Amino acid sequence: MQISDSLAREIAPLEAQLERAAQAGRDQDVMAILARILAIAPTHAPALAAVGQRSFRQGDMESAREAFQRLVAVRGEDPQEWINLALACRSLNDEQGEQEALKRSLSLDPSNLLGLILRADLLERQGKPHEAAAVHRAVATVAPPMDRLHPDLRPAVQRALAFGDKYNREFAVFLDQFLEQTYKDHAGENLKRFRDSVDIMLGRKKRYDSQSLTYHFPNLAPIEFFERGEFPWLDPIEAGTDAIRDEFLQVLATEEGFTPYISYPDDVPKNQFAELNNSPRWSAFHLYKMGKLVEENAARCPTTMKLLSAAPMPEQQGRTPAAMFSLLKPATRIPAHTGVTNVRLVTHLPLIVPENCGFRVGNDTRQWIPGKAWVFDDTIEHEAWNDSDKLRVVLIFDIWHPHLTPPERAMISGLAAAMNAYSGALESAESR
Repeated sequence: MQISDSLAREIAPLEAQLERAAQAGRDQDVMAILARILAIAPTHAPALAAVGQRSFRQGDMESAREAFQRLVAVRGEDPQEWINLALACRSLNDEQGEQEALKRSLSLDPSNLLGLILRADLLERQGKPHEAAAVHRAVATVAPPMDRLHPDLRPAVQRALAFGDKYNREFAVFLDQFLEQTYKDHAGENLKRFRDSVDIMLGRKKRYDSQSLTYHFPNLAPIEFFERGEFPWLDPIEAGTDAIRDEFLQVLATEEGFTPYISYPDDVPKNQFAELNNSPRWSAFHLYKMGKLVEENAARCPTTMKLLSAAPMPEQQGRTPAAMFSLLKPATRIPAHTGVTNVRLVTHLPLIVPENCGFRVGNDTRQWIPGKAWVFDDTIEHEAWNDSDKLRVVLIFDIWHPHLTPPERAMISGLAAAMNAYSGALESAESR
C-alpha cells in the first residue's frame, strides 16, 4: 500500500533523521524516530520492516511479531517477510502463527530453502516424522552443493540429509519385516526386479537408466545383466573356452597386433579416459573393429572366429560388429562410462581372471568366472577393475538386442548406411 504524497512529504525529514541516527549507532533514537514515522504513516513498509528486524535482534519478539504482521498485511508478496514473521512466532511458541506464515511463504516460493528448512523443523516439533521426511527430501533436492551454500545454512542442510538417511533406514527395517511373509509366500520366484525397486525407493541402490551416447532405441527395457537362458547359442562358445584361450595365448606370445583400447586424438576431450588414453594398461586384440573384419588378426584365431559365427552380431557398417580380446593389466581400473547405443548388447567370455577383479553394471557387481559368459547393456553405467598383480583377459563381442524384431534390425542397419552416406564417414574411414 502506497502512502500519499502529503504523508511522504511529512515524514521525509524524519527519514533523514533516521538515517543519521542509524549511521551514528543511536539505537534508541532510531526506534523513537521509527515510532514517529509509523504514527504518521502506519502502513510505511520500510519502517515496519526496520522495527521488526531491530526488535527481533533485541529479543523483543512480541514487537517483532506485531511489526511483521503489519508488514505482510501491507504488501505480503515477499517470501522472506513471511519467514521473518514465522521466526518471530516460533520464538513466542506461536505454532499456529508460525505454520500459517510458512505456508504463505512457500506458497509464494515453493523452493525457498530457508522456508523448507523451517517447515521441516516445525513438523518434527509437531511429532509428524513422515511429513517432516518429505520436506527434508525437498530440502535436499533444492539445496545447492555444500561448497556453494551459505555457511549459515550448511548445518541445516546436513541435518536434512541425515534425517532423510535415518528415516529411510527405519522405513527399510519396517518394510523388510512387513514384507517378510510375502517374500516367503513367493519363495523360489524371481523377485529381483521387485527387490531392486524397493532398494531404489529407499536409497539403498541408485537408479540407473540407459544412457545411449549416440543412438537410443525407445522402449527397450534397461536391463543390467540379461538372463543367461535367453542366449542358448552361447553354449558352444562357453564350451570352447579352452580352445579360445589357447589361441589367445599363442597371439599373446608374439606380442603383435595389440592396440590401446582407448585412443583419442590430442585435440579431442578425453573426459574420464584421460589416464587410459593410448595406454597399454587397457589394450585389445581386435577381430572385428568398427564393423569390419580385421583379417590378419582373425586368421590367427580360426577356432574363435568359427565359434563367434554363431553369435547374432549386429550389422551397422562402420560401427558394428565388434569382437576383441580385452586385456586389463594389474592395478588398472576402467572408469564408469556408458556405451553408444542400446540396440546392441555386449557379451563377455572370461578367459583369464585372477583374484581381486570385478565388474559393475548399474547396481549389479559381479566377478568374472572363466568360461561363464554374460550379456549386459553397456548403455547403463558400468566399470571394471583389476586389483591383482596379474593380467585379466576377456573375449568381448556385441550382439543384437534380443527384443528387437527382424524388421527393426533391418531398419537399424539401413539407418547406419544412411548416416554413412550422408557424412561420407565410411568412405573416409576406408581411405585411411
